[in-house]
Parts: sequence; C-alpha cells; structure tokens
Amino acid sequence: MTRHTRPHAGRADHQVRIIGGQWKRTRLPVADKPGLRPTPDRVRETLFNWLGQDLTGWRCVDAFAGTGALGLEAASRGAAEVLLVERDAQLVSQLCSLRDRLGAKDLKIERADGLLVLGRLAGAGIDLIFLDPPFEADLFDQALAAAAAALGPEGLIYLEAPAAWDDARLAPYGLALRRHGRAGAVHAHLLERAA
Repeated sequence: MTRHTRPHAGRADHQVRIIGGQWKRTRLPVADKPGLRPTPDRVRETLFNWLGQDLTGWRCVDAFAGTGALGLEAASRGAAEVLLVERDAQLVSQLCSLRDRLGAKDLKIERADGLLVLGRLAGAGIDLIFLDPPFEADLFDQALAAAAAALGPEGLIYLEAPAAWDDARLAPYGLALRRHGRAGAVHAHLLERAA
C-alpha cells in the first residue's frame, strides 16, 4: 500500500514510471492521497538488478500494492502471474484501468487486506512477494510471518521498511537477508529462506 507520512517530494506531476521490460517508460499515476509513497525508481532499479531482469515464469504477489509499481515492474519483466492486493477502492479502480490500458490480461487485482490474502496463500509456493506495508501501521512482523508461509522453497521476499532488518531479527520467520540497500529513510531488503 506504501502509505507513509512523507509528502510527494520531487513529484509535482504525481507519476512514477516502469523502468524495465515490455512496458518500460510507461507512466503510472500516483493518486493524491496523504502519505501514498510508491517505491522510488532508483530503489526499484536496484531491486531488479538484484533479482535479474528476466522474471519469466515467476509467480508474484504485491501484498500492499498502492500504485502497483512493484508488481507491474515484475509483470513487465515476464512474470507469469502477478497478484496486486490493495484495500483502497480508488487505488484498485486505478489499477484496473491501468491493467486494461496495458492489455495485461494475466495481471490479477484484488481489493482486500494484504495480510489476509497472504494467509490464504500459505503453502502456495510463491516465487516473489513484495512487502511494503504502511510504515506507521506496524505490520512488519505479521506480514513477514504470512509471507514466509506463502513462499516457495527458492522464493524471495522484498521488504521495504523504515529500519534495517538483520538475520537475528528475521530468524523467527525462518528468513535470512540476501541483500540490503538504503535510499534516504527507506531500507530495501531482499530476503530468502534461512539455510
């Protein structure tokens, strides 16, 4: 959902863009909602450098979709299935319009609570789960527990948070840190199952 209390710094036009794949340079509208903060282009570029540019065949879930930037980036790079989960009706409507505009028939959009959907997906063997819950809602522990249960054996979790998570903090969820980066106040983490 990417709701934080930071203003739209540097985005007078309230748009972000898809940075790679078949929809490269496609602009995504950012609704003028208090605290809505999509993952910045620079952070997404780093993330998809970590993942590799080709996600052909991957099954992905963007559990707090907001603008859909993370899930759409995965779909643009060949992911076989992408589920965007968002609670806000206006944002869901915007995502549906965007899906129609792109002709992204395989992109699934669900208006629901991301934690409930992840709980429903326990044992589903998802390849990649994007977690960018609202920072102020303190959902990180619940989201990581639910995502770990839905993850496939070789699956990965992208976690965006206001603070760094290390292996000790991830251990209760059976997860380990593969990569970490920071851009301003945002910490980007790529997580895998602990050995």
